[in-house]
Amino acid sequence: MNEQAKKSALLMIPYGLQVLGAKDGEKMTLATVNWTTQASFKPPLVVVGVKGDSGAHGMVKNSQKFTMSFLGTGQKGHAFAFFKHVEPEGGKMGGFDYTTGPNTGCPIISDAPAWVECKVVGFYEHGDHTVVVGEVIEGGLRDDVAKTVAENPKADVEALTLKDIGAKYGG
Repeated sequence: MNEQAKKSALLMIPYGLQVLGAKDGEKMTLATVNWTTQASFKPPLVVVGVKGDSGAHGMVKNSQKFTMSFLGTGQKGHAFAFFKHVEPEGGKMGGFDYTTGPNTGCPIISDAPAWVECKVVGFYEHGDHTVVVGEVIEGGLRDDVAKTVAENPKADVEALTLKDIGAKYGG
C-alpha cells in the first residue's frame, strides 16, 4: 500500500470538533472528539470514534450513555481544553462551565451552540478507537442560537473544524 497516498486521502475527510461528555457513577469527564457523523434519521443515530485508552472510553462502555457538545467557530480554546482527561473542579471542567444532561447526567459544555444526549446502541472495539453508535434521546440549543433559529429556521451555526484550529488528525 502507498502509505502517503492512503494518509492524504483519509485526511481529505472534513472533521468537525465536538466534546464528548461521559459519566459513570460519580466520575465524569469531557473529551474532544472529531470522528463523528450522523448515521440515521429514524431512529436518530450518531457515530463517534472514542480513543480506546482514554478515560471517556471506559465511562461510556460501563454506563452506556454519553453527550456531545457541538462547538462553533471561535471556540478553539474549548477544543484544546479537552484534548487530555479532565475532571470537575470548582464547578468547571477544563476551565469552562458545564451543566449535565437531563436524561443521562453526562456533562455538557454550557456555552456550546448545541448538544445531544445519547444512549449507546452499538459498541465496536476494533483498532485503537472504538466505534460507538448512540441513539439521540434529547437535544438542545444555547439560548441565543435557539432564538436565531426560531427567527430564521434556515439559519445555521458554523461548526468548529480541525482545519479552523490548524490541526490534522487522521490518515
